[in-house]
Amino acid sequence: MDLDAYVGARSHEWLRLHDLSRRRTMTGAEADEFLDLYQRTSTHLSVVRSASPDPSVVTYLSGVLARARLTTVGSGTTIPEVLLGFVTRTFPAALYRLRWWWIGMAVGTLLVALGAGVWTMYHPEVYASVLTPAQIDAYVNSDFANYYSEYAHHEFATLVWVNNAWVSAQAIAFGVAGLPTLWVMYDNAINLGVTGALMISHGRASLFFGMILPHGLLELTAVFIAGGVGLRLFMSWISPGARTRLQSFAHEGRTAMAVVLGLVGVLLVSGFIEGFVTPSALPTWARIAIGVVVEALFLAYVFRVGGRAVADGATGDVEIADQETAAPVSM
Repeated sequence: MDLDAYVGARSHEWLRLHDLSRRRTMTGAEADEFLDLYQRTSTHLSVVRSASPDPSVVTYLSGVLARARLTTVGSGTTIPEVLLGFVTRTFPAALYRLRWWWIGMAVGTLLVALGAGVWTMYHPEVYASVLTPAQIDAYVNSDFANYYSEYAHHEFATLVWVNNAWVSAQAIAFGVAGLPTLWVMYDNAINLGVTGALMISHGRASLFFGMILPHGLLELTAVFIAGGVGLRLFMSWISPGARTRLQSFAHEGRTAMAVVLGLVGVLLVSGFIEGFVTPSALPTWARIAIGVVVEALFLAYVFRVGGRAVADGATGDVEIADQETAAPVSM
């Protein structure tokens, strides 16, 4: 079958069905036309699938028909149902599908931080060249801990939430170019490594880990996710696979936006812990235990809920009927 000729002869019918599907009301004549076009397009999809299954044409026709089906039955979807679908399907599916990207980013970032920390401990001139002995003494003995109690709990929680959300958004947005995302992650790794080395080399290891781990486990996981998703966004147009570059980038871009929205909630939780648990009077073991439990719950959410969603066909992208489609052109 000559697919180009087939598309050229029938694309006006598909466009008309797409147009009618977007209308809130139809006249009697339009309703009859709609039903006729729906049946014809269903037949066209079957023909294309059997004779010349081009992915772009099949995807387009599937989207047109999905939107048409929603028009015939009505979506009946409420805001709570949309939110529930996002939390139980879209967001965890995106995290699970992209898990190797952000796990790889976590391993790489932590190795850089460890390397920077070890180097700094053996080369104290790294921080001695920018801080005076008095400044170092003040930082390790008071400033580091006071940072978490300088503001009122709710103000501090809001401050770190906004800051971490901004860092994560940058890591994803810069993914279009690739290298800026790697730089954001590298810069954060160096800062973490040098700060840890400064505290540990001055005998304040327990204070450092006692203040970092309660909120840092979840917070860093969110940042690693952002970096991994940003890098995947970059690779989507460098190596698009079976899709065109535009289709691949659009697919991963929509998934990245879902991740951004989901991370807002994740970082809200870590910000709450940093604002209320980290500076609290709880013993160190209790504060760290809270951080470990929250991190374990999040990972269970990703791998259990996300795994089931992916097995059920979810990818983290929006449903086909909600994707903005474009008519196929001659190939």
